Amino acid sequence: MTPLLCLLVALAVPRAALSQNRDSSGIVRPRVASAEVFYPPHAQGDAVVILELTIDETGHVTGARSVAGDPPFSTAAVTAAQRFTFTPAQRGGRPVVARIRYQVTFRQPQAAEQEDAPVVGAAVVSEPTTPGEAVPPPPRAIEVTVEGERLAPSVSSFTRAEVRELPGSFGDPFRAVEALPGVTPLISGVPYFFVRGAPPGNVGYFLDGIRVPLLYHVGLGPSVVHPAIVERVDLYSGGYPARYGRFAGGIVAGETTAPRPEFHGEASVRLLDAGAMVEAPLLDGRATVLAGGRYSYTGLLLSLLSPEAVLEYWDYQLRASYDVGSRDTVSVFSFGAFDFLGERQEQGTRVLLSSEFHRIDLRWDHRASARTNLRVATTLGMERTRGEDEDFFLRDRTLGFRSEIVHRAAEELTLSLGADLLTDTYDVRAPTDDTEDDPQARQDFARLFPKRTDLVTGVFAEARIRPARGVTVTPGLRADSYVSDGAGAVGVDPRISARFDVTERFALLHAFGVAHQPPSFVVPVPGFQLSGLRGGLQESLQYSAGFEARLPWDLTATVNVFHNTFFNMTDLLGTLQSGNDNEDRAVDERSLGRSLGLEVFLRRPLTKQLGGFLSYTLSRSTRSIGREQFVSSFDRTHVLNLALGYDLGRRWRVGSRLVFYTGFPVQEDSDPASRRAAPDRVPPFHRIDLRLEKKWPLGKRGYWAFVLEVLNATLQKEVVDVDCSGGRCREDAIGPVTIPSLGVEAAF
Repeated sequence: MTPLLCLLVALAVPRAALSQNRDSSGIVRPRVASAEVFYPPHAQGDAVVILELTIDETGHVTGARSVAGDPPFSTAAVTAAQRFTFTPAQRGGRPVVARIRYQVTFRQPQAAEQEDAPVVGAAVVSEPTTPGEAVPPPPRAIEVTVEGERLAPSVSSFTRAEVRELPGSFGDPFRAVEALPGVTPLISGVPYFFVRGAPPGNVGYFLDGIRVPLLYHVGLGPSVVHPAIVERVDLYSGGYPARYGRFAGGIVAGETTAPRPEFHGEASVRLLDAGAMVEAPLLDGRATVLAGGRYSYTGLLLSLLSPEAVLEYWDYQLRASYDVGSRDTVSVFSFGAFDFLGERQEQGTRVLLSSEFHRIDLRWDHRASARTNLRVATTLGMERTRGEDEDFFLRDRTLGFRSEIVHRAAEELTLSLGADLLTDTYDVRAPTDDTEDDPQARQDFARLFPKRTDLVTGVFAEARIRPARGVTVTPGLRADSYVSDGAGAVGVDPRISARFDVTERFALLHAFGVAHQPPSFVVPVPGFQLSGLRGGLQESLQYSAGFEARLPWDLTATVNVFHNTFFNMTDLLGTLQSGNDNEDRAVDERSLGRSLGLEVFLRRPLTKQLGGFLSYTLSRSTRSIGREQFVSSFDRTHVLNLALGYDLGRRWRVGSRLVFYTGFPVQEDSDPASRRAAPDRVPPFHRIDLRLEKKWPLGKRGYWAFVLEVLNATLQKEVVDVDCSGGRCREDAIGPVTIPSLGVEAAF
């Protein structure tokens, strides 16, 4: 759903009050001529940000930095301030440079009845900090209007500040996705999951609207994006905004931090890896450059346990932005990642898995007016995966174009229109070791992954309508045309969501959507995309309804029921335990799927002295192939996450998270005696994650911290199968999968 612009109108001081702007020395303070600020999308709570602004003789802001306040509010304020204009300060009737303090107060809208009411902040001029600057007296408060965006009914979200305090996530916003309602894990610690019954291959990953082939490094590693550049992560479980398409399951969308025209950065050194991110301003704040990345030395520790094992990963992020004028910004954003898993042998290192991807995104943002924004972007990409055979690889070279215009026609209507195009050129070299003696296997591989060029074009439109006070309706429509390996298909995806604010603290939520997707691979792997559309597109119908309640003590409760239906679905993972011979299952075999359930999300921001959340999902997922219907092989009836964090004072903070889920169904056996002895499901699993942090101040605004974090501190093993052959059942368990993290972090 397109983030709505919040107008921040600075009211000029009346002419009759000009005498109040002049002191006895003839100095006249600068006055705001125009200013617009955004309430940070998906931010929560109130905040105060104090900016230090440098204003030149023409009234333009040539420098801006925050001297008080935390992201995302400080980021939003600094970014917006670059486009403020003032009537310049004067001394003796001549314009002069001035440095002032400007305070903005953000207040989160509480209900529809208050959405149109102004939220007031103050711009306050202080004493000069540099000799020779204008010294105007403190002015009257300048009113500003800030309108905050509400979350879409189908989205759950964590900000970076909250995720940093979440035990078991290692401060990684994308790792926190598994704790949200509607998410069913495969196995503890494995970064693939079902979302409201949709398999991992049907869940799309995006960063700033750019499609990402995978989110996590190999070997239970972190996400492929440095946390410092991620502002927030949204999980759209269904009925998502029209700008997102081509996935029939959920959408995981990350948004990067806005460029900050001040020098800042973060760094960390942990047992498993080290990373850093630095951003700096150029050209008096009109341009910014950012560089970040991580490098893992996991192999050094792994070699102590298994000398033959080789595990490596790294990632990088580069960004540069430039304000061409007060209305135009051009930027380039490049990021990528590499993963390697191998085994040392006498003949050399045997490659088990080697994958990488790279993206370069060029974009232009234009503010046509206070009500209209335009973005045009072009993305180049490459992704590749190599296997054990030295000559085996799958490579995808991508070229994409996207544009979107957002226009606020009136207070009651915001329109979004857009188009995108993506080409994927696949260069494939089939494996020989496993197929040279099996012509059928080689033929199947060539059929599933041929050399080809795929093309998809799409257009979308969405409106955010407030037909009455307390009612927000968001209809949308998306249409995509697909061409792959000589076949074509068209998907038309209508969507609609609605919010009804019954009272100031209680709202009803509804969402419905249709989504289409080409056939998908089992899990996201760079370069692995099934070919052809002869079997048709996958299709899903996604429906949810529920309510949101604001409770005392800053608690928010969200409850949803959902019902998703999947047609023509490719889901090898979900169809393994069907009672048939699994070797007959093909990767591209189609099935009918259903998933229904209840989601409960009770949260108090983890940034509070005492914060936490309860996330619970009750669900049932089924699959049908022909006349055969069965429970999905990774159906888990109950999934629970319970997290608490507490500030002990003196910059000490502790936290813990309990993860619990029931087991998946046991595969049927042809032996009647074995079927009678077998349990219905594997045993449930639970683990406890711990986090301990101690902070020390670093400079005026920064800090450095010691962090101890452990995933599965209780050393629990997980049962992944039950063997009941011969009438006697034996549990097959793995683990304990325990990941300790001991490190030092710093921010400046």
